[in-house]
Amino acid sequence: MVVLSKPSPLKQDFTIKTSKQHGNTCVVNGSIPVIDLSKSDAKTLLVNACEEHGFFKVINHGIPMDLMNKLESEAVKFFKLPQSEKDKAAPADGPFGYGNKKIGPNGDVGWIEYLLFNTNNLDSGFSKLLNSSNETPEVFRSLLNNYIELVKKLGCLVLELLADGLKIEPRNTLSRLLEDEESDSFFRLNHYPPCPVNSRDVVGFGEHTDPQTISVLRSNNTSGLEIADIKNGSWIPVPSDQNSFFIIVGDSLQVMTNGRFKSVTHRVIQNSMKSRVSMIYFGGPPLRQNIAPLPAMLSRGKESLYKEFTWSEYKKSAYKSRLADNRLCNFEKQPLLPIAALTIDAECITDEVLKED
Repeated sequence: MVVLSKPSPLKQDFTIKTSKQHGNTCVVNGSIPVIDLSKSDAKTLLVNACEEHGFFKVINHGIPMDLMNKLESEAVKFFKLPQSEKDKAAPADGPFGYGNKKIGPNGDVGWIEYLLFNTNNLDSGFSKLLNSSNETPEVFRSLLNNYIELVKKLGCLVLELLADGLKIEPRNTLSRLLEDEESDSFFRLNHYPPCPVNSRDVVGFGEHTDPQTISVLRSNNTSGLEIADIKNGSWIPVPSDQNSFFIIVGDSLQVMTNGRFKSVTHRVIQNSMKSRVSMIYFGGPPLRQNIAPLPAMLSRGKESLYKEFTWSEYKKSAYKSRLADNRLCNFEKQPLLPIAALTIDAECITDEVLKED
């Protein structure tokens, strides 16, 4: 594990703002599903975890620990640079490169700094690192390429096992969205510096869901990630594990499964003593891709819960919102009133009209 001993300070008010849906109650003994990808029952357990939690840990994932540690080490080297040097990697326009405190364009902030990359065009973020004092940029680039390739494969494997569990044909119906050469996927390296305030009221990254299809997360051994219980909204701390990966169901996968899988709300609460470094692959579909419940999810006369939309349309809508907003509500179909109810309403209207005459 790599720990930053003297992180660059981030100064601002980062008090947690809780939504009406999720309070600030913390369930310490909440369970996180752990799934061994080498076992024959993995596909069944994956489906259950997506339905009940929208989140789970995978082991026997096949990604070398040495690669994870080396990439984390390179990220730490960057985040230890003086603030003036890191700022040279900030984007002049667009989202890619170095970010500090600001999360999105709509006023959300966190106790965080990060590097954001487009996985299909690393140059859009990586070229900015050349302006900083990073001493080994080509080593960093090579590690990024190798790591992203492997976590993408892991995401595709999970999606194919889910397709098997749901009996979706063909097997690559979901994974092809990530494998498409125009896949709109991102990779982010996060650094959460130690917080000088010894309190649970400081947020590293505010509560939100991920809009993409699937997220593949790995962090060092510093805790802080919490997920909202789908049943009661209470917060469940996720025990850190630098040897494993955590998978997060995104909004798009919830729609494609017609709400069967749940896009889980999650957040990061900053540790007062240790820095936290996390690495996240956000697997997204191509911008042109239509997002709608899959035919296999509409069997036996089930109605679609969502309007059809393109990923481009949803992405634009999502990035106009605040972190804690329910982004999917604008794309949900309104339930139709039963015919009997409509008949009663019509009779009531007729009676009122006759009385007035």
